[in-house]
Amino acid sequence: MNGRTFYTGQNALAVEKGPGRPDRVIIILTAALVFLGALMIYSSTSVITYAMQQKQITTPLFYFKRHLITIFLALLAASVAYRIRTDLLGKLSPVLLFLSLALLLLVFTRLGISAGGARRWLRLWPSTFQPSELVKLSMVIFLAWYLSRDFFDPDNLPIALAPLGVMAVFQAVFLKQPDFGGALTLGVITICMLFLAGVRLRYLAGLLLLALPLAYYLAHEPYRLRRITSFLDPWAEARGDGFQLVQSFIALGRGGFGGVGLGRSMQKLSFLPEMHTDFIFSIIGEELGFMGATLVVLAFAGFFLRSTRIAGRMGDKYRQLLAYGIALMIALPAMVNFGVVTGLLPTKGLPLPFISYGGSSLIVNLMAVGILLRLSKGEAMADARQDKFRETIERKKARRAIYGAGL
Repeated sequence: MNGRTFYTGQNALAVEKGPGRPDRVIIILTAALVFLGALMIYSSTSVITYAMQQKQITTPLFYFKRHLITIFLALLAASVAYRIRTDLLGKLSPVLLFLSLALLLLVFTRLGISAGGARRWLRLWPSTFQPSELVKLSMVIFLAWYLSRDFFDPDNLPIALAPLGVMAVFQAVFLKQPDFGGALTLGVITICMLFLAGVRLRYLAGLLLLALPLAYYLAHEPYRLRRITSFLDPWAEARGDGFQLVQSFIALGRGGFGGVGLGRSMQKLSFLPEMHTDFIFSIIGEELGFMGATLVVLAFAGFFLRSTRIAGRMGDKYRQLLAYGIALMIALPAMVNFGVVTGLLPTKGLPLPFISYGGSSLIVNLMAVGILLRLSKGEAMADARQDKFRETIERKKARRAIYGAGL
């Protein structure tokens, strides 16, 4: 299939059977990032700022305690996801996708919550939930299932590009909220998975060309256009739309090579907005310096490479695409977050996976890790089963050579 080889048949069954352990590297990297996130959330919110007082927050442990509860819930969600058979997830993917769409539409009802000019959250006691995070995982599972079906033909244009219609429905709702970053992330993940499934490059290139007028129109919305102009020269609007980016530069500059030390950030004192969510990487750069920030980037790079290695060794196309999709789902927002904080990309509200404060993102991402660990366990099972099968064949060939064809 366009030069890509996938294994089917008995190898697919081997993914769910036999001995095997979840990938330790993924576990270590994820645990390290989650621990660092808790540490930096405590550090960045340990002082009561004016913004916190405006929200009637009077204890410095408010965000930290809530984040610890979120970690506990996320670990439970990851444990449940780990125990679900991956083939069952694929069969249930249309249902998960429909459920995600229903939750996404509920934000426009009385259950929805507005913040920062956007309506993206549901009021679920005792906290809130952002359905767009669940949409990404549901879409990854659905794409992996759809693109691995027998009826899927990458050379058949209507069948190959049918998932784009599903993507467009979700993107329309995202833009209504508005959530341009979520729409863009979902689009990139979908295009990448179509490419990995063998859809012809000219189809995807033509699609991108057709999408350029829409992208141009969306970019010329007044508030998005201001973000672009402030990104090009943030110092010209240091007290306006470029304020957040300038303060991020100051935080990274103060950190230098080794950082100012944990808890000693000055930018968290009401200078840097969203310092515990979208711009927490700036606080990492200030307190832990260039070395600490580099280690975080390398941790995400290691997570992505390890995930792609797991994907490359899967026993069938569905699980291979599922692992690739999870790798993209976590690595892409991290890359965008790094780019925004360092001024390489226009300002966009995307949390840093595993690290930023935000229950929805952490719960869904750890669920994705649980699925990935299930796949990595299956990878070891498949390899062991294939080795045993090859050994049996070689033994039979040797016995035939010695005792003759009659045996």
